[in-house]
Amino acid sequence: MTDKSQKPVLTVDLDGTLMRGDLAGESLLVFLRANPLRVFQVIKWARVSKAHVKRQLAERVEIDYEHLAYNQDVVDFVASEQAAGRRTCLATGSDEILVKPLAEHVGCFDDVVASDGVTNKTGRDKVAALDEAYGAGNYSYIGNSSVDYRVWPDSQQVYVVSASERFTRAVESRFTIDKLFQHHGDSPLTWLRQMRVYQWLKNLLLFVPLLVGHAYGDAGSVATNVLAFLSFSLCASAIYVMNDLADLPHDRRHPRKRYRPLANGDMHMLVGILLFPLLLVLSLALALFLPTDFLWVLLAYAGLTTAYSVWLKRLPIVDVIVLASLYTLRIVAGGEALDIYLTDWLLLFSMCLFFSLALLKRYTELREVVKQGDDSAGGRGYRAGHSQLVLWLGVVSGLAAVAVLFLYIDSAAVQQHYSNLTALWLTCPILLLWVWHMWRSSLKGRMLDDPILFAARDPVSLGCALALGISFVVAV
Repeated sequence: MTDKSQKPVLTVDLDGTLMRGDLAGESLLVFLRANPLRVFQVIKWARVSKAHVKRQLAERVEIDYEHLAYNQDVVDFVASEQAAGRRTCLATGSDEILVKPLAEHVGCFDDVVASDGVTNKTGRDKVAALDEAYGAGNYSYIGNSSVDYRVWPDSQQVYVVSASERFTRAVESRFTIDKLFQHHGDSPLTWLRQMRVYQWLKNLLLFVPLLVGHAYGDAGSVATNVLAFLSFSLCASAIYVMNDLADLPHDRRHPRKRYRPLANGDMHMLVGILLFPLLLVLSLALALFLPTDFLWVLLAYAGLTTAYSVWLKRLPIVDVIVLASLYTLRIVAGGEALDIYLTDWLLLFSMCLFFSLALLKRYTELREVVKQGDDSAGGRGYRAGHSQLVLWLGVVSGLAAVAVLFLYIDSAAVQQHYSNLTALWLTCPILLLWVWHMWRSSLKGRMLDDPILFAARDPVSLGCALALGISFVVAV
C-alpha cells in the first residue's frame, strides 16, 4: 500500500487512453483475419465470459506492439512522471498475456493490473483490484469513457482523455479534472474520411454508358444514373472499411496509409466493424429501386472486391486483372442501370486502360519498396525485382488501350453517332499523351499510391480530360 505522504500511484487505462484503439479488438481482428469463420469459435467462448474470450484470443494471437496507435501525449506524460520518481500502473480490462508485453514495450510502467481469464478488470472489478493494490484514494487515474466513472471516485486525481466537448463537460459535472488530454475521435468528418468519399470519383465511370449511349438529354435516365452512383458508392465505401480493417498491420507501417482513421486510432475498430454492414445495407436498399441486373452487378462487385481484399491482392498479376475488372464493372453497372448496350470495344478499352493504371499503382508501390531497401511490398505478392516487368507490362497495356480506341473510331459503328470524325481522331493522341505523362510521373517519383486520385489533382491530367471532353462534344 502506498504512503499518502507520497505522490499517488499513477494508474492508466489502456483502451482509448494509452492507445487509440482497443487491444481486445486488435486480438479479435488478428484472430479472424486468418479465417473469418473462426467467429463461431469466438461466440462459443463468449458463452462463458468476456474474460474467457479475451484469454482464449490472447493465447492464440501475436500483436505488433511497435505499430499500435498510441496516444503519444499520454505516453510522454506517464514517462515523465515515472522519471520523476512516481510509481506507475497500467490498469486495463485487456488480458494480461497481451498487456504485460505491451507495458514492457512502452517502457514506463512499474505494475500491471489486467484481466486474468476469470475476472474482467473493468468497472467495479478494476476499482477492487486498484483498491487492493494501493488503497482507495492512494492512486490517480487516467481514463477516457463513462465506464471510468466507477474508478474516479476512489482516485486522488482525475485525469481525462477526451475526444469530445460533450464527454469533457459530463466528467466535469461529477469530478474536478486535474489534467485533460484531448485527441481527435469519431466525428462526421472522420466517418467521411474512413468512407473515403473522395474515392467516389472513380464511380463516375457509371456515367460513361449515359454519355456514349447519348442518353444524357433524358432527365429520367440522369436521375436513375445518380441513384446507381449513390448505391455503388456506398457499397464501395463499405468495402473500403472492411479492407482497412483487414489491412491494419500493413497500413500502420505505410508512410501514408498509417494516417487513415482506423490505422491511427481516430476511429474505434468496433465503430468500423459496425460501419461496414450499415453502408452495405444502405447500398442494397437503394439498389432495390433499380433494375435487377444492376443489383447482380453490384453484388458481383462486392464479392470480387471482398475476394480481392481477403486473398486475391496477394497474387501477382491476378490482383491487377481484378482491379481492372472492378473498374470495368462500374461501367457495366451504369449500363445495366440504364439498360444501355455496351460494345465489346468499350469493355476491351476499359480493361486495357485500367490494367495499365493498376500496374502503375503496383509499380509506384514497388518504387517505394526499393527506396526503403526492402525486398517485398507488405501484403502483396510482388518483389522488388519485379519492378521492371511491371513497368513494361503497364506501358504496353496503356498503348493497347490507345490502339483499341483507334480501331473503334475506325469502325463502321462510329459513323452512326458522330458527325465530326476529325475531332474524334484527336482523342487518340490526347490519350497517348496522358498515358505517357502518368508513367513518366511515376518514374520521376511524383505519383501517389492511387493513380486516379493523382490524375484528379494533376494539371496535365485535368487538361487532357478537358481536351478529350471538347473533342467528344465537337465530334457529336
